[in-house]
Amino acid sequence: MKIQILGTGCPKCQLLEQHAREAIAELGLDAELVKVDEVDDIMEMGVMMTPALAVDGEVKSVGKVLTKDQVKAYLGGPKFTRA
Repeated sequence: MKIQILGTGCPKCQLLEQHAREAIAELGLDAELVKVDEVDDIMEMGVMMTPALAVDGEVKSVGKVLTKDQVKAYLGGPKFTRA
């Protein structure tokens, strides 16, 4: 599994990366985490607002910092539910 964090390195992008790392660790996934920080590469994926999360090349979220649980849901973990 390839997980991509799309962003130029702003604090929100860094927080999404941290949440993705935590989600990968908690789920015990064998995943590659890649930071995509070149604007041309980000735009090529159809993303106009960062941060963004892509899984295996498919953009899942754009323009917001997902929580760790939300990232886990995109990675196939237990679904995020509100209490």
